[in-house]
Amino acid sequence: MMVPGISMTDLRPALLLGSLLLSGCGERATEDILRGGIPARTDLHQASTLPPDSVRTVARRDFGWRLIYRPARAPANAGPAAASALCGLERRAVARIDQIPRIDPLADPGARIIDIYCA
Repeated sequence: MMVPGISMTDLRPALLLGSLLLSGCGERATEDILRGGIPARTDLHQASTLPPDSVRTVARRDFGWRLIYRPARAPANAGPAAASALCGLERRAVARIDQIPRIDPLADPGARIIDIYCA
């Protein structure tokens, strides 16, 4: 249907905007699953049970989990507690926790890296 005085060129921006707005509708949840059967939409920072300002990175790796956190901003025994919570996501126990030395201690002063192996 053509409207007198309006060309198709004039409608292109409105059509583009309309299609972008419609494509943004709906739930954006993913059905992807991480190793260990954990839904990709899981908030791993929250799942670690550490205070939000102490967690730097939580990542699922082939061997288990890597956690980078700031012990000064976390409660005592934070590493083992986070390891238990993260392995618990997979319904597994903690097999071991390795503290990884910092390659560049100036990159994130005070942060600690631990690798978590689940049984």
